[in-house]
Amino acid sequence: MARRKKRSARGPRSYGRSLRWEDAQAAGGRVIIGKLRRPHGLRGEVLLEVLTDVPQQRFVPGAVIYVGPRRVPLTIRTVRPFGEHLLLSFEGYPDRSAVEMFRNQWVTIPEAEVAPLRDEDEYYDFEILGFRVQTEDGRDLGRLVEILETGANDVFIVEDDAGKRVLLPVISEVVRKFDFDNEKIIVHLLPGLLEEDTTT
Repeated sequence: MARRKKRSARGPRSYGRSLRWEDAQAAGGRVIIGKLRRPHGLRGEVLLEVLTDVPQQRFVPGAVIYVGPRRVPLTIRTVRPFGEHLLLSFEGYPDRSAVEMFRNQWVTIPEAEVAPLRDEDEYYDFEILGFRVQTEDGRDLGRLVEILETGANDVFIVEDDAGKRVLLPVISEVVRKFDFDNEKIIVHLLPGLLEEDTTT
C-alpha cells in the first residue's frame, strides 16, 4: 500500500481498509496502490478502492495501471469520484461483462515509482509488513501481518509463531521506533493490550 504515514499521525477519514503481509508478498515485489472491487453499471466501469496518497497522479485518463497477479496493463479511459472511491473504465473494455475478470484484483506499480520518504518517522505500509515487533525490553511479540485502518488511528495486527495475535494501536505512546536496518518495530505495551495483562 503506497500510503505515506507518520507513526504519530491520525488515520484517514475512511476506515475498515487493511493490507496483509500475504497480500504484499503476493504482489511480487510491487507496491499496491489500489484494489478493483466490482463492476458498476453496464458501461465497463469498475469501483476502485484507493490505496495511494496521490490518486490524482496515478489514476487519470491515459495512465496505464497493472492489475492482478499477471499484471495485466490497462489504459484508463475515464475516471470519476464515487463516494470515497473512484470509478474507472478502460480502453478496450466497453461493458460490464468485459471487466468482470478484474473484480477484487490488486492494482500495483513497481517500487521504483514510489517517492522516497525523508522523515525518519514516516513509512509506507509495504515497507514494514513482515517486520518483527518487540517491546522496549526486548520481548518478541511476533510479526506484523496486517495493518488495519480505522476511523481514529491505524492498528497493527501482530502474530506470534504459535498463531496468537495482538492488536496494537498506532499511536506515539505505543509505537516507539521503526528499525528499518534490522526490520523491527519497537513498541511500549500499555496496560490491557495483552490478554495476559487483563487476567488475575
